[in-house]
Amino acid sequence: MTEATETEKYVLAIDQGTTSSRAIVFNHSGQVVSIGQQEFTQIFPNPGWVEHNPVEIWESVRAVVAEALQKAEINRHSLAAVGITNQRETTIVWDKNTGEPIYNAIVWQDTRTASIAREIAAGDPLGTERYRQITGENISTYPSATKVKWILDNVPGAREKAEAGDLLFGTPDTWVVWNLTGGVNGGVHVTDVTNASRTLLMDVRTLKWREDICADFGIPMSMLPEIRSSSEIYGYGRKNGLLIDTPISGILGDQQAATFGQACFEVGTAKNTYGTGCFMLMNTGEEPVFSKNGLLTTVLYQLGDAKPVYALEGSIAVAGSLVQWLRDNLGMIEKSSDIQALAQTVEDNGGVYFVPAFSGLFAPYWRDDARGVIVGLTRYATKGHIARAVEESTAFQSAELLDAINADAGVPLKELKVDGGMTNDDLVMQFQADLCGVDVIQPVVAETTALGAAYAAGIAVGFWNGTEDVVANWQEGKRWTPSMDAAERDRTYRLWKKAVTRTFDWVDDDVK
Repeated sequence: MTEATETEKYVLAIDQGTTSSRAIVFNHSGQVVSIGQQEFTQIFPNPGWVEHNPVEIWESVRAVVAEALQKAEINRHSLAAVGITNQRETTIVWDKNTGEPIYNAIVWQDTRTASIAREIAAGDPLGTERYRQITGENISTYPSATKVKWILDNVPGAREKAEAGDLLFGTPDTWVVWNLTGGVNGGVHVTDVTNASRTLLMDVRTLKWREDICADFGIPMSMLPEIRSSSEIYGYGRKNGLLIDTPISGILGDQQAATFGQACFEVGTAKNTYGTGCFMLMNTGEEPVFSKNGLLTTVLYQLGDAKPVYALEGSIAVAGSLVQWLRDNLGMIEKSSDIQALAQTVEDNGGVYFVPAFSGLFAPYWRDDARGVIVGLTRYATKGHIARAVEESTAFQSAELLDAINADAGVPLKELKVDGGMTNDDLVMQFQADLCGVDVIQPVVAETTALGAAYAAGIAVGFWNGTEDVVANWQEGKRWTPSMDAAERDRTYRLWKKAVTRTFDWVDDDVK
């Protein structure tokens, strides 16, 4: 980290993630000055259900902003702008008159809406394909639309309030901006094109809400936030907060923010983020490309009035959260960082494979009927082998995403930029390079998600001149080069794919 000075200006990024909220102060060189972080409660009311308390999310954001400013020994007068990045698809519905959420946030990993997705897809002659060609997304439990419908259908009085115009919907970026800019006292109700493209409600070409699709889900248009670009001034900090009159000028969904922070501005460049889940995005330029291999078409970013830039994305539901599960549910490790040492007590996985389909399987399978399995167990297996299988599962899943991206792109990627917590795990990153057969590269500044949001906000107010400053600031930190024998790579990858087939059709018909 670098030190703050009295005269220098900074940009604050709020990173509202799946397991914690963070606030990071960056200087003009894109270096971290200070970090505030706070975890919040993960709520699991039923199998497959994942919720957060929106009030706790907002309180955690306020706390980490204060912490980051205090650690940097600066106040709002030193900030040029504030950017926001967030867990996408997570759905919050609140009363615009009171500011109170009418239900917990339904998290992107949640699978309760499987029957809603199947019912709506079955009601269209083209099934999910019609929605994919309009929105870039499949009808599944993943996007926000099914979650909003569930809330309106299951919370008493919700639909009546929505139809009367009293309810607002938003992903966490919208909720945070609304509260930052005043809440019930004039809060701005907006989202950006990247988050809107994750709802299943926006036309990915026109960047407008689709009234016909909203009608399919029974969602009143009055609930929806205004769609804006990823880099412009949306509003200013509320009068009774820490960020009084500070421009809120950048919004990017977390994976798009990481891609932006990794300077993936050329068509064909890609990054993979290892967080709660795992997400690989490839820049496809100013025209949307529709996958034939199970990937999603998404807006990557839009700077002001410029044309939008698109990406193909592969999404994995469970990556870092599997390590948390090993820690919290099984008690095999005391802290998440202990897993690497445990995995290194053995030379290989001992024939053990762990497919963490806790929320079904996302790309490239899109199977909501899948559930997690551990296969290949013998008396030889130890907790070291299970830990190694946990580590390797993220790399296996990511290799499948890269296969899909290579198939859609037609030209194999030559290198993969990576970021997120697991990139500090040499075992995982080396195995990733071995499986994919390409160099894996970590930047000097690992906080690329928050950094991408900071760049979007700073560009909007002239703090940075544009993407050329992002490219100039990016520096390579570490590189892993493939070293595994090709025959061994093919053997272990083949066994992984065999293990994946054991997860299918696990959910009983009466549960579906």
